[in-house]
Amino acid sequence: MAHLFCELYLKLQAVGLTESYRCPLPITQIDLADALGLTPVHVNRVLQEMRGQSLITLRGQTLVIEAWDELLRIAEFDPTYLQPEHRAVG
Repeated sequence: MAHLFCELYLKLQAVGLTESYRCPLPITQIDLADALGLTPVHVNRVLQEMRGQSLITLRGQTLVIEAWDELLRIAEFDPTYLQPEHRAVG
């Protein structure tokens, strides 16, 4: 889930939909569970843990990343694969 949040944030940032580590997240925990192949109960527990570690805050339909560097570390996220110059043209 941390990896997904990192990727979503960077993709939304690329199109100008972020501000101060905040981005829209208009999906439910059930949607997250379906997308990640997890149970809604597990998603809820992971979100609670991420909140408890002060990594994220969810405010309405907005994701606030409170500790970007720590979220990157936990997710083992490497943003280089998102670079457009590495995509095939066609």
